[in-house]
Amino acid sequence: MAMSEVMLPGVGLRYEFTTRNGDHLGLIARRDGYVEVVRYDAGDPDECEPLFRLTTEEAEAVAEIFGAPRIAERFADLSRAVPGLDAGQVDVPAGSRYAGRRLGDTRARTRTGASIVAVVRGKRVLVSPGPADTIEGGDVLVVIGTEDGIARVRRIIEG
Repeated sequence: MAMSEVMLPGVGLRYEFTTRNGDHLGLIARRDGYVEVVRYDAGDPDECEPLFRLTTEEAEAVAEIFGAPRIAERFADLSRAVPGLDAGQVDVPAGSRYAGRRLGDTRARTRTGASIVAVVRGKRVLVSPGPADTIEGGDVLVVIGTEDGIARVRRIIEG
């Protein structure tokens, strides 16, 4: 599915796409935090019907629901654009010595040069976790770095 992104100066960003059944939709991520969802008129692409508006909190909840399965894919897209940069996933086994501990306890970035950029826990995604955030058995860590760095994070977490 093709999606276009258009900067709206002073307003925010507009994302547009056409659904499989032919509806042309837009999501306007406003600078004030609101997200507006609109449907464009098939006969006049400059006319649109507002469908609903989400607060920042509501938009984040929807993004969390839909974003969890795609977050690693988005980082993988980024890594293809930067030579030598890879994205990987590291499963945290229930028996990991780091399950239930703070992310900073792993010292992953210091020890490997790779960064843990997200923690996926079920349908929830913690983006840009800090050293005080806890990781749990069953979590999936999204890691950005060299192939070797990602492998070393995996060895640290798996023990």
